[in-house]
Amino acid sequence: MATTGGSSVRQRSSTIVAYVVLLGAMLLALFPIILIILNSFKSRKAIFSSPLMPPTPETFSLIGYEKVLQRSHFSTYFANSLIVTIGAMFLILFCGAMAAYALSEYDFRGNAFLGLYLAIGIMIPIRLGTVSILRLVVALGLVNTHLALILVYTAMGLPLAIFILTQFMRQVPRELKEAARIDGASEYRIFSLVLPLVRPAIATVAVFTMIPIWNDLWFPLILAPGEQTKTVTLGAQQFLGQFVSDWNAVLSSLTLAMVPVLILYLIFSRQLIRGITAGAIK
Repeated sequence: MATTGGSSVRQRSSTIVAYVVLLGAMLLALFPIILIILNSFKSRKAIFSSPLMPPTPETFSLIGYEKVLQRSHFSTYFANSLIVTIGAMFLILFCGAMAAYALSEYDFRGNAFLGLYLAIGIMIPIRLGTVSILRLVVALGLVNTHLALILVYTAMGLPLAIFILTQFMRQVPRELKEAARIDGASEYRIFSLVLPLVRPAIATVAVFTMIPIWNDLWFPLILAPGEQTKTVTLGAQQFLGQFVSDWNAVLSSLTLAMVPVLILYLIFSRQLIRGITAGAIK
């Protein structure tokens, strides 16, 4: 009995420590976000005099949001970011899943070399080829278009997507696919049956590719700097000057930019957790 009681006490202590560590990590990760949101509702003077304090009736101000909504085309920037992010994520998941299925299912000469070749894209930053990409986009007449950004981000996210999905698809029982073939199912039908089984991997790829695309400044600045194709991150730069910066508008625009990406992150995080727990129960 003493041994059982001692083990239960140690288990409770370990659980409490784990919860404290988790809470501390969450607070540390959310602190910059909370700080940006709080300061977006304060006057310029209060931002610099008391940046760590929440807004009070004396320091509360919506001047930043008024500037963002009235003096810029922020709704257009939001729409552009959503179009580019969702379009690139769809192509990454669709093309990456099909390529991963082919690499994991079919044995052919050069399979390992092709997988290694695709994995090299994880280690080599795509920004090293910016000049060549810009020349290609200009030659194709895609400057200041959503399609240029979608294609570039698709190429940027495919190596990681193929690498992760290939490892997960190799864990799907081959007997299940062979049984489907015996029943007369086509390869496209078998592919559609495999996708739900690798749902955690798909959600993981979506989460890891979504945030860099939404927050990227480099390629929108080079490939689509036009007013009608600016993304949220690029649009927020108009409030940053060489000598004077409108910090109320900057913090307000960053706060508004967080909303869609947080929603998408929560959606895919739920799918990821649901897929992992369902697999564990089975």
